[in-house]
Amino acid sequence: MSKYDIIVLGSGPGGYVTAIRASQLGLKTAVIEKENLGGVCLNWGCIPTKALLKSAQVFEYLKHAEDYGLSVKDADKDFGAVVKRSRGVADGMSNGVKFLMKKNKIDVIEGFGKLKPGKKVDVDGKEYSADHIIVATGARSRELPSLPQDGKKVIGYREAMTLKEQPKKMIVVGSGAIGVEFAYFYNSMGTDVTIVEYLPNVVPVEDEDVSKQLERSFKKSGIKIMTSAEVTKVDTSGSGVKATVKTKKGEEILEADIILSAVGIKSNIENIGLEDVGIAVDRDKILVNDFYQTNIPGYYAIGDVTPGQALAHVASAEGILCVEKIAGQNVEALDYGNIPGCTYASPEIASVGLTEKQAREQGLDIKVGKFPFSASGKASASGAKEGFVKVIFDAKYGEWLGCHMIGAGVTDMIAEAVLGRKLETTGHEVLKTVHPHPTMSEAVMEAVADAYGEVIHL
Repeated sequence: MSKYDIIVLGSGPGGYVTAIRASQLGLKTAVIEKENLGGVCLNWGCIPTKALLKSAQVFEYLKHAEDYGLSVKDADKDFGAVVKRSRGVADGMSNGVKFLMKKNKIDVIEGFGKLKPGKKVDVDGKEYSADHIIVATGARSRELPSLPQDGKKVIGYREAMTLKEQPKKMIVVGSGAIGVEFAYFYNSMGTDVTIVEYLPNVVPVEDEDVSKQLERSFKKSGIKIMTSAEVTKVDTSGSGVKATVKTKKGEEILEADIILSAVGIKSNIENIGLEDVGIAVDRDKILVNDFYQTNIPGYYAIGDVTPGQALAHVASAEGILCVEKIAGQNVEALDYGNIPGCTYASPEIASVGLTEKQAREQGLDIKVGKFPFSASGKASASGAKEGFVKVIFDAKYGEWLGCHMIGAGVTDMIAEAVLGRKLETTGHEVLKTVHPHPTMSEAVMEAVADAYGEVIHL
């Protein structure tokens, strides 16, 4: 039996990062992976979707070349080539993780791992043991009883990335990050897209002003949006698919070639031995303490299988904290109130901290500032005037409570707010920090200035 200091079950952005940090700390480490190194994020999620979205963005530039004083004739897309490029990017990233495993002297054990009592893992009949075993098995597309996925006419995100033919009509059920990113991609490619969202607003976790702006932008692009709506049944017996949608006005039947179910994710905790070991689970999540220890000594869990936000960067941060704690380092628990969220449709969305509604519901006395990109010189020059930056501060102490952005490139801008909040900066300090001109990031300073009644360019 092979013996390790650390065994990590799963090699997604939680698992492989955990393994690398463990190896850096001098711990003999192995990773168990049943499919592809890099997990869903690198192979079927974060990375390949961004490749698809970049192709969509370039195609849109070509279609609107005249807006920039340019002439491009007969611009068209090769849907198969777009998908092929995306797969190539994913394969390259997965190979990059292979290199990192080798570089950091981490053993990669291929196969399906199952936890055993006594700090052991069975991989297809062969046992391995470790002082510490970390579960990082991630999640998959969640299925609703009224919307069973057949992989052909009712699909999840995985199939949406590798369709052989572009559908003429698509219904996207759910308007979280996955739903709106695919809605944008397929609409840009020329598919007739309808979004069906159960809640009153699209991207419902975002600030309401952001939700309203995205809805306006999407409708302008030709995407149909149905909110406060629910798919109650689907009929796949014909050549396409029919969805019965219940709204406040009654029932409506939508027809399409394909339905994309983007209604959330389901943790991969089945058949991995949790019951055999006695690890506590509540509502699809493994219960852990602040440093990701389960109720059974020697067993840990990070990422989508735990109650925190199901985001790649959260899984990575959790894994690093977990092994640093195991190695005896003095570490602080993760602040889940300062986790940025990003959505990569066009316009992009990025946010951190409290929304305005949440701040008011908590009874906080707040200052709110907002600066539209339509007043930004860089945004005007770039032809990207949609959207805004919105900031929320505590009126008494100046604490930066929240930051919400929608517009071009904002996913690369949100880190300023995350770092500022981590360092406990105040609104006055942000306002007096010189931002470069002309940049999109100036909108952060201008929004803060608006909150304090000092805005210059609005």
